[in-house]
Amino acid sequence: MPRATNSPASRARRKRVLLRAKGFRGFRSKLFRYAKDAVRKAMTYEYRDRKKRKGQFRALWIARISAATRNENLTYSRFIEGLKAAGIEADRKILADLAVRDAAAFSAIVAQAKSALEKKTAAAAA
Repeated sequence: MPRATNSPASRARRKRVLLRAKGFRGFRSKLFRYAKDAVRKAMTYEYRDRKKRKGQFRALWIARISAATRNENLTYSRFIEGLKAAGIEADRKILADLAVRDAAAFSAIVAQAKSALEKKTAAAAA
């Protein structure tokens, strides 16, 4: 009696791994033994970088907001402080989008933040 190899499942598993390794260089896309490791590593990078992407976008939004607020003679940190003082709850994604697409609306928000900052410093001085 021949030994049982679970051949269909094994072949399907190998095929699945090799399909995921398509486009990898050299034997990492051809040989199961090496493709398996390459795919596992790629999946690790995928998972890590999905998390990283969120931070990268946040950094991009902050850079855009900072550039736009500097045109209004205000720093980013003072702008955020002014928004909190004014009670404006807009996230960085929305603020960055306004800074890029609608400069007039962004200037209005900056003006509100500046006035809130002036009131805050006046109250602190008094």
